[in-house]
Amino acid sequence: MKIVVVGGGWAGCAASVQAAKMGAEVILLERTDMLLGTGLGGGIMRNNGRYTAAEELIALGGGEIINVIDRNYLHESISFPGHKHASLYNVATMEPHIRRFVEKMGVKIHTQTRLVDAETEGGVIKQVVAKDKATGGEVRYEADAFVEATGTAGGPANCNKYGNGCAMCVLRCHSFGGRVSLAAKVGVKEMQAVKGGQVGAFSGSCKLLKESLDPAIRSELDEKGVVVAPLPEDRMVKGKLSIKACQQYALPEFERNLVLLDTGHAKLMTPYFPLEALRLVPGFENARYEDPYAGGMGNSVRYIGMAPRDNALKVAGVANLFCAGEKAGPLVGHTEAICTGVLAGHNAAKAARKQKTLQLPDSLALGDAISNVQTQVKTPEGLALKYTFSGSVQFERMKQKGIYSVDKKEIAQRVREAGLENVFN
Repeated sequence: MKIVVVGGGWAGCAASVQAAKMGAEVILLERTDMLLGTGLGGGIMRNNGRYTAAEELIALGGGEIINVIDRNYLHESISFPGHKHASLYNVATMEPHIRRFVEKMGVKIHTQTRLVDAETEGGVIKQVVAKDKATGGEVRYEADAFVEATGTAGGPANCNKYGNGCAMCVLRCHSFGGRVSLAAKVGVKEMQAVKGGQVGAFSGSCKLLKESLDPAIRSELDEKGVVVAPLPEDRMVKGKLSIKACQQYALPEFERNLVLLDTGHAKLMTPYFPLEALRLVPGFENARYEDPYAGGMGNSVRYIGMAPRDNALKVAGVANLFCAGEKAGPLVGHTEAICTGVLAGHNAAKAARKQKTLQLPDSLALGDAISNVQTQVKTPEGLALKYTFSGSVQFERMKQKGIYSVDKKEIAQRVREAGLENVFN
């Protein structure tokens, strides 16, 4: 049983681990020289409903990646505007932890290996073709099933077309080539999020070099994990909330203040902020962007290539292709990517064995989010929204349905009642 996972972000790592647990020979293809994708610039876990989702995944038996992250936090159970009990990991040190764990699980990782083509027969993918940057040659990878976790951002042409130009972000398209969609390569018509004329959405935060900030700000950030610095009226950059991919952070507080989180760097919770204006704010006189390097002018544009799929995360029209992360719809965040990755890896292995795939019930936060997004993206209104366990419409839905909880026993009991305890084991 062979599974090929394309894309080594959070979703691809989780899919690889799950498929390997089920006895598959797993190859993970990543176009850059590092794993985690946007997780290299993220760092926020367990805030609001993400706590519920993480504990559900653990109770379902698929929490290995969550457990690795939980052991490597800089700050735990902090609050910032609109968000409670958040934990923050160090974006500068997390990738090696995850890479070693994925390799320990038996996954063969091929970095600097970029998808260029795929070969199908009767609606079934037989193999993918990838270019190895080290040798410059093409390599063919056959498999019984495939998981696509390539994300929805990049390359520079898309940021130029839909954003403010390439802002030199962690995706590093100029160096390793832009994202290539496996679904598109096999003829699947993908979806784009469009809201108010904006195609896609900007990544919702930037990183500042901590050492470039005032010592008092650095000290508070190191101690508390969060700094909320009020902005004078004439320093507010208004109108950016609606363009954020991370709508859970599109609250007025994020427009009236500079909200910083300690993720190794100082995570600035805004898509971009003009550097000249930022340096006029007390304490930020020497501020310098670390990601994207041109964070004063823009950010990466995401959600411009999502795959239609069912609730088992099988891509429409392709018998052996599953998707996860942003590829599976506008379900935003690391926890969301890990959860969909586990399910996609599980079902890819099931499909390879010609077994019935798994759909999670709506009684669980994970199942409800996957099915709700699948329903909503069929309408222009629903496709314009972003869904996350930590805020926006999906978190409100969790609260309305009584699914949101931080009681581990209650969450585990709900999984048992669904008859799914340790199903991923």
